[in-house]
Amino acid sequence: MNFRALVGEAVGTFVLVGGGSLGVATALVTAQTAGFLGLFLIVPFAFGLSLMAGIAIAGDASGGHFNPAVTLAAVLDGRVSWVTGLGYAVAQAIGAFAASLFVLLTLTADVVKNTVNKPVDFGAGPDMWIRAFSIEIVLTAIFVAVILTVASKRPSQAGIIIPLTLVAIHFVGMAASGASVNPIRSLAPAVVSGSYDGLWVYLTAPFLGSIVGWALYKLLNPADEALDDEIEDGDMDDFDDEDDALEPA
Repeated sequence: MNFRALVGEAVGTFVLVGGGSLGVATALVTAQTAGFLGLFLIVPFAFGLSLMAGIAIAGDASGGHFNPAVTLAAVLDGRVSWVTGLGYAVAQAIGAFAASLFVLLTLTADVVKNTVNKPVDFGAGPDMWIRAFSIEIVLTAIFVAVILTVASKRPSQAGIIIPLTLVAIHFVGMAASGASVNPIRSLAPAVVSGSYDGLWVYLTAPFLGSIVGWALYKLLNPADEALDDEIEDGDMDDFDDEDDALEPA
């Protein structure tokens, strides 16, 4: 197993969860003067830009998953092995827990508690946890489909498109579901703060969404028969040999 890739996953996940959590802390302070507009502007960009930083730091080393749901999709697509995938999940857990503990030690337990994913109770319609479960599946499916597509088709743009997609997911999903799309990002602050309400949503829905997103990617990106014909004929002039952005270097 590639030790450098495991370290990269731990570091990148620390940057993602730590940066996003500190963004929540900033938003809570800002909300006192700027209101909820500040809250709903700071948090999406805190997580999205922290993901961008994590990819810049560790993307070449590990492929830049930082999310067990993304790793599951990579395993299903044959981009990494099951053994590597399990190693990545452990490394991601180490990075996420280290980030939440860092926030606990440098700020307060209340700040960590405020980083726990939870939906807003709109008081009407389906139960808020069932609604959050459904929305997390859809948002994770979109996120994973974007990641798989960009990583294989336009890897040079992955460091921009993927973080901006996470920003968009937070804009549309923060109130309705908590916009997790990442089981370990939800698990770490929940355990560190002792806040377990609805945790089942964030430990199940992203994995289901990952499977749906992978299936959507496969449906929209069937095997390139023309490329296969070119390989058989020895015509490789148009072949793009860039590495898949999800694969460790």
